[in-house]
Amino acid sequence: MKKLWLFIYGGLALLMLLSFACLVSIGDGKLHVYFLDIGQGDAILIRTPAREYILIDGGPDGKVLQQLAEVMPFYERTIDLMVLSHPHADHINGLVDVLQRYEVRDVLWTGVGYGNSAYAEFLKLIQEKNVRVHVAKAARDYRLGNIFLDVVYPLKSFEGAHFENVNNSSVAMRILYGEEIFYFSGDLELEAEAELAASGQEMHADVFKAGHHGSRTSSSEPILDLVEPDYAVISCGVNNKFGHPHAETIQHLQERDITVYRTDLDGRVEFVSDGKETRARGVLIRAEI
Repeated sequence: MKKLWLFIYGGLALLMLLSFACLVSIGDGKLHVYFLDIGQGDAILIRTPAREYILIDGGPDGKVLQQLAEVMPFYERTIDLMVLSHPHADHINGLVDVLQRYEVRDVLWTGVGYGNSAYAEFLKLIQEKNVRVHVAKAARDYRLGNIFLDVVYPLKSFEGAHFENVNNSSVAMRILYGEEIFYFSGDLELEAEAELAASGQEMHADVFKAGHHGSRTSSSEPILDLVEPDYAVISCGVNNKFGHPHAETIQHLQERDITVYRTDLDGRVEFVSDGKETRARGVLIRAEI
């Protein structure tokens, strides 16, 4: 009799586990955007309503792996699209770790020429793993299920080009889901932002990823006035040596009544959208903004 009850309880536990796995696999039908807490750098994970994953940059080291493990199901080992905004260490290093441990189906990048060991390893891995590669430029946009990826910068192909300031080679893009829009700026600085502002492209977004970790050389007033966001997220490390974010950038955001979240203060920041409205949740407050 005891064995029978153990069998019944075991069967019920298995049924509950399978039911939970089924609910997880179905998802909530919403867009989730996670600004990951990886220190001084950028790493953003997007989960589409169809449960496809987009990873924009990977931060300076392997911390991104722990962050991914916390927000993705343990059995999910696929990144549908990896976006490299530009090959500085605080954006690309973590992507090497991700490429080594996850199946990555597609990569979107500029293909600029740049010399560092992480970039060389990144190029080697995407070739060895036969990852499909797409060169970003404003005339070429993408759709992933019911998510639209609007590349706004670069205005022309930068493939093979070399930059004195590689920040200004960054991929900048908007992600549109229903009526809600997210803008991701990479590390574009004032010169490239001026070029982008003069291009005449539609720039509005509800959520704005501040450029270059809140530096005073990014997130210029003309760009903020074109984007007109409700929220801004600054990805930067606690007590970082660069002094990011700069007080001038914070002032520009506050003057426009933009709600600001910072990964150095708030930890990982999650936005959830049903295509009609977007809200922040799951913010772990480290200190008051």
